[in-house]
Amino acid sequence: MSDSNLKRALESKKFVVTAECGPPKSADRTVIEKKAQLLKDWVDAANVTDNQTAVTRMSSLAACAILKSFGLDPVFQITCRDRNRIALQSDILGAYALGIRNVLCLTGDHQSFGNHPQAKGVFDLDSVHLIETVRKMRDEGKFLSGDELVGERPAMFIGAVENPFAPPYEFRALRLKKKVEAGAQFIQTQIVYNIQRFREFMARVGDLGLLDRVYILAGVSPIKTPGAAKYMRDNVPGLDVPNEIVERMEAAGKGIEDKKARAEAWRQEGIEICVEIIQQLKEIEGVSGVHIMAIEWEDAVPEIVKRAGLR
Repeated sequence: MSDSNLKRALESKKFVVTAECGPPKSADRTVIEKKAQLLKDWVDAANVTDNQTAVTRMSSLAACAILKSFGLDPVFQITCRDRNRIALQSDILGAYALGIRNVLCLTGDHQSFGNHPQAKGVFDLDSVHLIETVRKMRDEGKFLSGDELVGERPAMFIGAVENPFAPPYEFRALRLKKKVEAGAQFIQTQIVYNIQRFREFMARVGDLGLLDRVYILAGVSPIKTPGAAKYMRDNVPGLDVPNEIVERMEAAGKGIEDKKARAEAWRQEGIEICVEIIQQLKEIEGVSGVHIMAIEWEDAVPEIVKRAGLR
């Protein structure tokens, strides 16, 4: 079966574009099909989230299979919250058998944040141990139990996440190093709004000698409204939204009475901010591409990619 398109693109030194694809809170596959049509000509790979924020949705594995059927290169997000080591390894084998070549290993949002706070979290492994497990299955042909993997190995391109904006800031590059040593080959970061803090993070990553060992995709996301910008600034842990971005969003709709026109002005400003951030990220040593997180706003992705000159 074919290699990962994402891996090929990164190895070619192309500035890579990936995007997020949120599954529906239903069994309606047409939701994924529509998003596939929006994204397929604009991204090198598309992530499918795994019950993000601990809210029940269509499985990441099923949605990845749908994206694959539309010619996209899916990134299978898999969290440790809902599965023990038996189920995690089983899903890795199943994903590979379906032609999925990329996996993003996460510990997962705690179930108390979602719509089933009474659910029992599993957390048998954490993200670092999951990375090690996938690498062991791929490179050594062994399960975590030590049993031999008889037959084809899951030759996954292994990814992980990191947040440069969660204190203690000095620890974040060291945490990334731990994931790289476990076997992570690419990293997707939390959304970047504070460019200066991200530069400091990347400098620490460079000081640890990691820039030649892992591909880093910086997270970006367009903002739809000033209210969304304020909410992220004030209420979302691990996000760093400078006041100037909130002020720009507020100024964009100032004096516009018509609701639709005001919403469009906000939309255009949010996309413009995103494009400006991408242009700055392209100049930072070690940034191999961007991961666009426009959940439920996937139709903005082509415009962002075009305006940023990435296609």
